[in-house]
Amino acid sequence: MADKEPVAERPEAAEEDVSAAAAAGEEEDTGAQVAPIVRLEEVAVTTGEEDEDVLLDMKAKLYRFDKDGNQWKERGTGTVKLLKHKENGKVRLVMRQAKTLKICANHLVVSTTKMQEHAGSDKSCVWHAADFADGELKEEMFAIRFGSVENCKKFKDLVEEIAESLIKNKDKESEDGLSTAGLLEKLTVSESKSEESAKAESTESGKETETKAEATTSE
Repeated sequence: MADKEPVAERPEAAEEDVSAAAAAGEEEDTGAQVAPIVRLEEVAVTTGEEDEDVLLDMKAKLYRFDKDGNQWKERGTGTVKLLKHKENGKVRLVMRQAKTLKICANHLVVSTTKMQEHAGSDKSCVWHAADFADGELKEEMFAIRFGSVENCKKFKDLVEEIAESLIKNKDKESEDGLSTAGLLEKLTVSESKSEESAKAESTESGKETETKAEATTSE
């Protein structure tokens, strides 16, 4: 007898079997719950700016002058801020890089801070500062470039306004100090005069007592 040829299974039948098995698997609910391997907890992120008010917030590109190479080097592109402390009133300049948030400038605006226009660009300005961005205090010369002339002018004018207010406060403190010193000097002079008067009165009363004693003796 001749062998029977194998009967080829229809593709449609195979697909129907797979679909049926998949449907059965979807309908089956084991009720099992898979717990996450690592539990993530919310962490409060602090920037160090929580106790400060934002006076200015602008996008810019910062450069620092490399003394060894005698050239300008890009420090970073990001957001520059002027922040005023809520308690002591001090204002600092902080700039962070846009993507990494790395600090590329961090220093106080002081009475000697002077902004100068960068040669050849009315969108840039230059200044010197004792900067702490790298974790140690270093004298740096910065140049900053804004997207518009208006933003550069706003930044420059505000920094100069803060520096001038610090100068006025110093002058006022000096005047108050001189007034206090003058008042203390007057008080010291008055006290000295009072002491001298008391000594003089004491001497006169002593002389009067001696005179009376002599008079009594002679009688």
